[in-house]
Amino acid sequence: MAASSSVIEDFIRSLHNNSHPSHPIIEAIYTPQNSKYSSVLQSYIRNLRFNTPSTRKPFLIITPLHESHVQAAIISARKHDLQMKIRSGGHDYEGLSYVSDVPFFILDMCNLRSIEIDIETETAWVQSGATLGELYYRIAEKSKIHGFPAGVCPTVGVGGHFSGGGYGNMMRKYGLSVDNIVDAQIIDVHGRILDRKLMGEDLFWAIRGGGGASFGVVLAYKINLVRIPEKVTVFRVEKTLEENATNIVYRWQQVAHNLDRDLFIRLYLDVVKKSNLMEETTVRASFVAFFLGDSERLLSVMSRSFPEMGLKRSDCIETNWVQSIYFWDNRPIGTPDDHLLLRTPPSVPHLKRKSDYLKQPIPKSGLEGLWKKMIELKAPMMALNPYGGRMAEIPATETPFPHRAGNIAKIQYLSNWTETGTEAANSYINLMRKLYEYMTPFVSKNPRDSYFNYRDLDLGMNFNCKANYEEARDSYGIKYFKGNFYRLVRIKTKVDPDNFFRNEQSIPTGQGHLFDGFDQSFGENLKWQSNL
Repeated sequence: MAASSSVIEDFIRSLHNNSHPSHPIIEAIYTPQNSKYSSVLQSYIRNLRFNTPSTRKPFLIITPLHESHVQAAIISARKHDLQMKIRSGGHDYEGLSYVSDVPFFILDMCNLRSIEIDIETETAWVQSGATLGELYYRIAEKSKIHGFPAGVCPTVGVGGHFSGGGYGNMMRKYGLSVDNIVDAQIIDVHGRILDRKLMGEDLFWAIRGGGGASFGVVLAYKINLVRIPEKVTVFRVEKTLEENATNIVYRWQQVAHNLDRDLFIRLYLDVVKKSNLMEETTVRASFVAFFLGDSERLLSVMSRSFPEMGLKRSDCIETNWVQSIYFWDNRPIGTPDDHLLLRTPPSVPHLKRKSDYLKQPIPKSGLEGLWKKMIELKAPMMALNPYGGRMAEIPATETPFPHRAGNIAKIQYLSNWTETGTEAANSYINLMRKLYEYMTPFVSKNPRDSYFNYRDLDLGMNFNCKANYEEARDSYGIKYFKGNFYRLVRIKTKVDPDNFFRNEQSIPTGQGHLFDGFDQSFGENLKWQSNL
């Protein structure tokens, strides 16, 4: 099924009619007949699984140059009942910002990326089309003692990262990106531009972790900058099974979430050869850290709290916050700061991701079984991100992101590959699913929690983007948002009752009487949930 040419022509006419005369929309419209269409489409595809000849392509791409273009897109698409996908950086793991099973167009926010830093008030306004790298560069331009607690991949778009509860290596000190957002601008289903005061606290709550694309088009966020020292320290320490990795990983589970909150130690697990001369493999545990302070204080913290790792001064690299981003992005320290302004990653793989939450340490017997399973499967990797600190202090209902106290770590399962074709993709994805299945006894249960920004269609999806409440609740809604899902549904039903803003894992609308008189407090949410 494809959108008819007459519908598309009427849609384009409507775009022109609804855009502001002083800001004509013609230069922001790309149809397949436009010579730049393919490059515009592919410029923000970050998963090659969704860049194949058989992947359905949008019948049109709009790259707004002015907020009125966004308004025109919403009003015109509603009028013609067309599916709109909203893209900021294109890092959605399942490609939901630029692929669909039904005819659709892309609203690509890449041109709306202004950043205004106000060091005096320690705040910034950042538009959704900006990247994290651009934001970090502009902060560093103005101050050596300010930063922002968000992700470590510079090409990730602000819009999706912030609205889905994006995190970074300062989360134990300052929480998530959404915990530091104080205002926003959103264009709603009626084409109105709303700030926090005009949208109200419910909608402002929803777009700080519940995914902005279910509720409107977020134009910009106002954030609080955080204080950082001029000198930070990073390290990477690797241990194989033959180097006591089992005992060190076991100990990491006990201490990583309880360490000084200035310290964040991510744990990577992958399979490597025992040596260049041997085909036999082993598991490698890589401890990658970021510390808000100098190496002397870091060594003191580690010797007191985690001596089992055996951190040495020679392992530590002192640098500044911006340069630490390169270290975490596997680029050399010393890379010019302005490389953060590059919007294209060095390489784009085929990939699949899944997630879990660890609430109790995996026993050593479980770790030994995990090593055997990983060596058997070879390809899938794991990354464990420690919680605790500020994350454990913020109530689970403060934002839609519910995974706070009680979590040791978030687990990400990773698989990247270069081979093309469905057969290769299915093979790598099935290997990851087997690793995920092995982990079932050791992770959260009822529900088995997942992280919304690590989008995973294995959990379930809406049929043709038409959100069914029960399907959404039972497949992905509770896993991503726990009890906060019900408040998100109530807000969605209020602000977008016809479900215009939708995708394969969007928040659905509620069903009639179930939401009559529904109270906004979380206590009432829980009462309502228990009566289902």
